[in-house]
Amino acid sequence: MANTSSSRIDLTRGTGPQGHRARMRTRVETNGAETLADYEILEMLLFLGIPRKDTKPLAKGLISHFGSLINVFRAPTRDLRNAGLNDDTIRALRLPSVAAERLASAESRERPVLGNWPQLTSYLETTLQGAVPGQLRILYLDNRNRLLADEAASEEEDITFLNRAIAIRALALHATAIIGLHVQPTLKSPALSTAARTLETALKQLSIVLHDILLSNEDKKLSSLRQEGLL
Repeated sequence: MANTSSSRIDLTRGTGPQGHRARMRTRVETNGAETLADYEILEMLLFLGIPRKDTKPLAKGLISHFGSLINVFRAPTRDLRNAGLNDDTIRALRLPSVAAERLASAESRERPVLGNWPQLTSYLETTLQGAVPGQLRILYLDNRNRLLADEAASEEEDITFLNRAIAIRALALHATAIIGLHVQPTLKSPALSTAARTLETALKQLSIVLHDILLSNEDKKLSSLRQEGLL
């Protein structure tokens, strides 16, 4: 009688569709899904609607027929049915698009785009609710003007140290641009303009753009040093 106490069946070494699927899952767990080719991603999605069949030929055939993986996902239901897919399989192929849309929506909420005045003022309406008078806030942006961080600047009084702190933080966030927001500033316009130009010069050496410095008054109305020609 065989000793079964230490023996264990390794499904990944089996033949046929089940063994192949087990090997695919192990590969994803070990190396990550990013290592899969387009047809292999499609092949694994087809597992959900086709439980006991080799789906590799079908996956390759669908990509060849529709031209690309994304075109398979976007194909009308009628065309997918004509290609031989059942409704369970078609529903499985709709999941990536739904997931991508949800992720994009979540990212837009977490990292809003501040690429124009309406987008910026809309965002700041909420930010200004808890604004602290005299505070300088810095909005750090990526190369698509998406918000990376909205933080209070260091309270350094020395302009050189303040600019250095802002620059170091921008580099740490991989920011390519910033926007400053002075909440009820105590400095007058000439001094603010000088400080802003000094910051702009310091950032320019690091290829970081200072888009603008905004001022918020007691009524939470915004003005722009850039629009007023002071920057």
